[in-house]
Amino acid sequence: MTTARAERWRRRLPDTVTAEGTPKLSRRLGRLDLTAMGVGTIVGAGIFVITGVAAAEKAGPSIVLSFLLAGTVCVLVALCYSELAAMVPVSGSAYTYTYATLGEGPAFLVGWNLLLEFVIAGAAVAIGWSGTTVAALDSLFGITVPKALAAGPGEGGIVNLPAVLIIGVIVVVLVGEVSLTARITKALVGVTIGVLVLVVAVGAPHIDVTNWTPFAPFGLSGIVGGAAIAFFAFLGFDVVAASAEEARNPRRDVPFAIIGTVLIATLLYALVSAVLTGIAPFASLDNSAPIATAFGGLKIGWIGNVIVIASIIALTKGLLLIVYAQVRLMFAMCRDRLLPFGLAQTGKRATPVRLTLVLGLFGAVIAGLLPIDIVVELVNIGALSAFAVVCVGVLVLRKAEPERERPFRTPFVPVVPVLALIGCVLLATTLDGLTWVRFAVWVVVGLAVYLGYSRKRSTLATVAVRN
Repeated sequence: MTTARAERWRRRLPDTVTAEGTPKLSRRLGRLDLTAMGVGTIVGAGIFVITGVAAAEKAGPSIVLSFLLAGTVCVLVALCYSELAAMVPVSGSAYTYTYATLGEGPAFLVGWNLLLEFVIAGAAVAIGWSGTTVAALDSLFGITVPKALAAGPGEGGIVNLPAVLIIGVIVVVLVGEVSLTARITKALVGVTIGVLVLVVAVGAPHIDVTNWTPFAPFGLSGIVGGAAIAFFAFLGFDVVAASAEEARNPRRDVPFAIIGTVLIATLLYALVSAVLTGIAPFASLDNSAPIATAFGGLKIGWIGNVIVIASIIALTKGLLLIVYAQVRLMFAMCRDRLLPFGLAQTGKRATPVRLTLVLGLFGAVIAGLLPIDIVVELVNIGALSAFAVVCVGVLVLRKAEPERERPFRTPFVPVVPVLALIGCVLLATTLDGLTWVRFAVWVVVGLAVYLGYSRKRSTLATVAVRN
């Protein structure tokens, strides 16, 4: 790389990671930890929450194809993520990558949209956890939680109290060392994989093929629309990218974990969704606990109860990692002073305690008051917008800095980034018009925050004034 280009690179991305007096995270995660965190987020939260909504409202039994389509798009995006993650191995995922390729303003908007994705995703999983837990209490112990305390105002209740409480528990865990989170995750990932294998093994003999007819009741548009909703299930590889600053060997291990988690998830989701729509009419799965609903009608005794309990465990793990990722994203933005720097301060265990508490509070409010269908579509539009920018970032950086070292290289450039970009745009166009309106409002608020606060106080602005 020429001296001039190297200098432009340094000016584009503020050196907040090594600067004296800035908060730092500890590198304590190995390849197995990262892979477990990715698999732990992808394999669990989405399949236990989203399958029912996507099948009932969008794709029917062809939700299997929706998962395959969403998985294909995510593999392409993951290849782009992996190149940038290996080049810029710090917290922030797509936010940091955009900072390094397109500059501060676009980076802020990407981070702002990712913040929407993660906070809302956490709320969606908490709602799913609540629905599964309430159903389990009723079926296993005969305990009925009043609807007023198990649903938000939009669903005829007052507050979704179980969703609020589980977020509180997650916050308590996350204020500890990151190694604690990794240990808990690895233990629970085994449980989650075992649950999904059990779902397939126990459910397959009970499949009624008439439930697969018609296979695609909403046509091709339904399959694509289902893929846009199912896309929520694959957000775990972004959690891996967000943990890059805490990885011991990020240049090699982060790409491995990102790509591996997407491939594993695609296979498992296709199998599980085929079983669920085979043992129950797809219209009956339109709720936040589709596995509990499907297996509740099989009358298979203790095996069904085990699946329900394990589903709760898997959702707990998924929520833990989604909240972890949102904290690391906002940590990077606060450390760059695009959001209040004081929130990035770390405690004795090198974890951002203040951010964990603040974001936990926001997530609890959303989970307690909003219905799951609104929550899921907001997650997906935030993620798709960020992923599209990452794909553009790979193309821009290949042209602007062709000589820069790339420990991992996205294959078949520009074909892979362009196909990934087209996939993101295609899925985004299927989302509800009101979702786009809500997203537009969020972007306008973000622009106001950036122009009124962030641009004047950022690390780059401070350096420019000094020079």
